Formats: sequence, C-alpha cells, structure tokens
Amino acid sequence: MRTVIVTPEIPAEAKLRCADPVILPDRDLSGSETVSFWGRDRAALRICETRRSAAVGAAHVQ
Repeated sequence: MRTVIVTPEIPAEAKLRCADPVILPDRDLSGSETVSFWGRDRAALRICETRRSAAVGAAHVQ
C-alpha cells in the first residue's frame, strides 16, 4: 500500500486579493454617490465570493 498526497490546483483567480471597499470622500455624499459607491462595493463582493467559491470547489475535487 502506498500513500499519495494529492494537492488540488487552486484557480489563479481564487488567489487574487479581494478589492478594498470604495474610499469615501470626507464630505456628505449625495444620494446618487451613495448608490454608486454601494453598487461598486456590492459588485466587488460578488466577484470576490465567486473566486472564493471556485477555490473551495477546486480544493474539494478528488
């Protein structure tokens, strides 16, 4: 009997650092600015979660 350690290949996209939240200006934001900044952060979060899910999926492939 022989033991073989199998290391899953993690997709390169999953190794990328997640984007930082949008840096907000030091002033009151307009409603449209608030929605725009929020939208950018939500999109970045969704992209990051997709990469994270891919990494988890790759690590569980046998």
